[in-house]
Formats: sequence, C-alpha cells, structure tokens
Amino acid sequence: MAAAALRSRFAVVGGGIAGVTCAEKLATEFPSEDIFLVTASPVIKAVTNFKQVSKTLEEFDVEEQPSSLLEKRYPNIKVIQSGVKQLKSKDHKILTEDGKEYIYEKLCLCAGAKPKLIFEGNPYVIGIRDTDSAEAFQKNLAQAERIVVVGNGGIALELVYEIEGCEVIWAIKDKAIGNTFFDAGAAEFLIPKLTAEKRETAIACKRTKYTMEGKAKKERPIAESDKLGSALGPDWHEGLRLKGTKEFSHKVHIEILCEVKQTLLQQEFLQLKRTSLTFPKEEKNVEADDVLWPIYVELTNGKIYGCNFIVSATGVVPNVKPFLDGNNFALGEDGGLKVDEHMHTSIPDIYAAGDICTASWEPSPVWHQMRLWTQARQMGWYAAKCMAADTLGEAIDMDFCFELFAHVTKFFNYKVVVLGKYNAQGLGLNHELMLRCTKGQEYVKVVMQNGRMMGAVLIGETDLEETFENLILNRMDLSAYGEDLLNPNIDIEDYFD
Repeated sequence: MAAAALRSRFAVVGGGIAGVTCAEKLATEFPSEDIFLVTASPVIKAVTNFKQVSKTLEEFDVEEQPSSLLEKRYPNIKVIQSGVKQLKSKDHKILTEDGKEYIYEKLCLCAGAKPKLIFEGNPYVIGIRDTDSAEAFQKNLAQAERIVVVGNGGIALELVYEIEGCEVIWAIKDKAIGNTFFDAGAAEFLIPKLTAEKRETAIACKRTKYTMEGKAKKERPIAESDKLGSALGPDWHEGLRLKGTKEFSHKVHIEILCEVKQTLLQQEFLQLKRTSLTFPKEEKNVEADDVLWPIYVELTNGKIYGCNFIVSATGVVPNVKPFLDGNNFALGEDGGLKVDEHMHTSIPDIYAAGDICTASWEPSPVWHQMRLWTQARQMGWYAAKCMAADTLGEAIDMDFCFELFAHVTKFFNYKVVVLGKYNAQGLGLNHELMLRCTKGQEYVKVVMQNGRMMGAVLIGETDLEETFENLILNRMDLSAYGEDLLNPNIDIEDYFD
C-alpha cells in the first residue's frame, strides 16, 4: 500500500531563482501554511545583497545554499529533494521520482531551462549553463590548446574574454559579437579588450563564488547534459581557473555570419581526406593545419578547424518536458509555458515563472522578456503575489517591473546597463540612434523614435541610467534637444531631475 499523499495549499517546482523567490514570498504571505518546494538539486539558489538601484534596475548576488538553510529561514517551507516524474493537473497532484505524491491547491512551475546543445551526445561538445558544466569545462580546458566557441550571448562573451593560454575560434551567426546585448558599435568598443595582451587586475568581485565545499562536493554526481543545474550568473567564471596549456594570454579569432554545419571526429576527418586550417595569424595567408585534433568543426562558410573540444553556448530551451504528458498546456513559440498577466498558465490553478514560461500578455512598449536572472526573480515574486491574491479573492495590478526592460551586468570588466528596446527590438526602420563613445572608457547609445527615447545601452561608469530610465518611462518629447542629448559638456541630469 502506497503512503498517503501529502497535501499543501501551495507547491512550487524548481530550486532556481524564480522558484525560491516564489516560495519565500508565499511563505511570508501565508506563515501558517506549509509551502512545498520540489527541487531535483541538493542546493538552491538564493538572492542575497539585493539592491534596488533605481525604479526598475536592481542588483543582487546569487548564492548556492544547501536547502536546509532555506528551511531554517522559513520554517513553513518544506523542501522536497526529488525530480518531478509526472504532473496530474486534473487531480491537482505531483508525482516525484522517488515514488511520492503531493496534492496542491495552487502550483507554480519554475523548472527553468536547459542548454540548447548544438550536437547532443557528442563527448567533445560541452554545453555551459550551470555550475556543474562550468567545472567540467574547466577540467577540459586545462589540457586544451585550441577550442571552438559557438554562440553569441552573455556566457559566450564572458568565456572568450576570460580564457587564457588557449587559441579560441569563436563562431557567431551575427555580424558582431554580443548580439544579445549590443549592436556592432558596442562590439567594436569592446573588441580591443579581447586582443589586449596585458590583463588589468579584475575589479573585486562582489558576487558570490561558486564553491561546493567538502562533503557536498564528494556526494554530488557528475552532471550529464540532461541533468539540470541552476543557471549561471554574471560572475560564474570567478574562482574557476580558465587557463589552457599555452603561455600567451589572449588569442581569439572570430568567424562571423556562420554556424556549425557539422562536426567530424578525427577518424571521419581522415577518411574523408578533408583539409583543416591553422589558427589565422594574418587574415591573408591561411595555411593548412598539419596537427591532428580530436574533433573538427566545419562551418557554414566552408572553413574547417580542428580543436580539442567545442563549447556550445547557444542559449536555452524552456524545461517543459516533465510537465506536458497528459496536460494540455498552451506553449509559446519558444517552447515555454504561456502565461497571462497574472502568471497563470492555460491550466487552472497552475502558474509559471522564470525561464520555463513565455510572457503572453500585451507587453509595455519598452519591455520584453529575456531569460535573465533579474526577470526570474521578478517573475517568481510577482507569481507568488498573484497566487496570494487569487487565493484571497483580491484584485492585483501588473507589477511595475514589467513597465521597462532594465538589466545591469558586467562584460570585460565594464559595467553594462541595457534599458528598454536597447537594440531597437521590434521598432522596424522607424527609429534613429545617437552615440557617444570615448575609447576604452565609455559607450553610450540611445534609441529614439518620433522624438522619444525608447532604449539605451550604457557601457562604463556613465551615471546616466536613472536619467535615461526616467526619460524612457515618461515618454517625454526630446526632439528639441537634438544631438545635445548626449553632449558630454551639458549635464543632462540637470534638465530632467
């Protein structure tokens, strides 16, 4: 006879930022109710040192903590360490891998996303998404002379910048690096940092270091690509020694506008009698490579490079698979669970937040969804508020954080702030850009449409984020200022305080 199912008013699935934030908020709103937090990982991700920088910009550190710490802080949170085997939405029931059943009244799915690997099951392809895969990468890099990095988001950018003593062929499908966050101008501003031999001392890292100490480390199984760790944050490479075998610091060659056509193992490469290229020193004389490599990458531009291994940093896919069987969820184009403006999925009493969900409400003209830690925290918090309001029969307004897209991070040791439609997303041709750039110091770009500021990219210590945030939110007509808007000799803040 199976053990009786445990009941709770609220259950949350996922131990990442969205899930933990949601559970914490529910625990505070309903101190006398037990909150079930179901997570496959022995550690959870906690937000620490939270700082509201401006109306919409926030900074926080993320710390991996044992789940017992969370239970200590919130005695009504019960952490269930197991994966979800099945969700029976009609019965309001979750079945976990360890054979137990949990009955909920309201459920929030925050199971995150998993890395999109370019080739599943290839031992020479490493996907980087979580702390386990970052450690595996570091081990491989210690023996490497050349690697190929595929992808053009934040993780690829940081990775290429941090790697020393190893040749890096970086294949990107766009014209310029860092396309998720910048345009070609910002990329040009950052590129000198990639080729600089002398590394400046790193700015002291305020965020957490990921270390699994002592006991936890031994017991933690090796990560397979289908096991989900929590997402990496902006300082994930801190404390990892990213150094290859060679004695130089940076050697990066960027292949633009291409993707990986296929990979060839050494055996196949030799059988097919293909020719691969050496690391390009001057663009002109590219020679055939006489070194034999464990794996070869053929790019869609026809070039073939050999390397020790390939890093796939090509984004993520929402982790919806465990929940679809027998449940009729509406899915977004990107494969996430569609949620409305109250974070409801299409199934009654089930909400979703963070990387697993796809925002399907009519967004503010200057907000869009991006699978980032900031949004995971905001969505988790807001989903809990919505669950509470529904339970108590109260009305709730859309949270202010969805008014303006705002994100602060660091690339190549520069502070980077992106606001609104910073890459003119969805504005078509009807927009103009204004730029101000001081080489090696700052890069300021604003996106204007019909005299109104729609977005901005700020690299370096510009101190303009609050002013620009206000200008975007207030939808003020700025046509009168023309180019003076970015004139460094005019203190723009005095105008608009």
